Amino acid sequence: MRRARDSYPYQPVPRAPTEDVLEHENERMAGELGEKISTLKHMSIEIGNEVRYQDKILRGLDDDVDRSSGFLGKTMGRVLRLGKGNHNYYIVYLFLFSIFVFFLLYIVLKFR
Repeated sequence: MRRARDSYPYQPVPRAPTEDVLEHENERMAGELGEKISTLKHMSIEIGNEVRYQDKILRGLDDDVDRSSGFLGKTMGRVLRLGKGNHNYYIVYLFLFSIFVFFLLYIVLKFR
């Protein structure tokens, strides 16, 4: 083996131009990957915000449905109690009155 006699005993192997190209391409691809990760992070944050907003709306809707179903249940109970009473002739009178009013309106509008 021969020793180098100049001031630099070790000379690094010169790089081939393909190594520089590959390193530059790797850096470029790493930058693109970082941008995609950043975009995905922002999208996931926005999706989380949207999910929380829609969850809040659905909870409000659920409360409204509960209130209206209670109101409807009470009203149906009153109607059923009214139907079970012995004064069903009031319903017949109401029905006959409504038929009379509609018939009267029909005659008035037809011969006008």
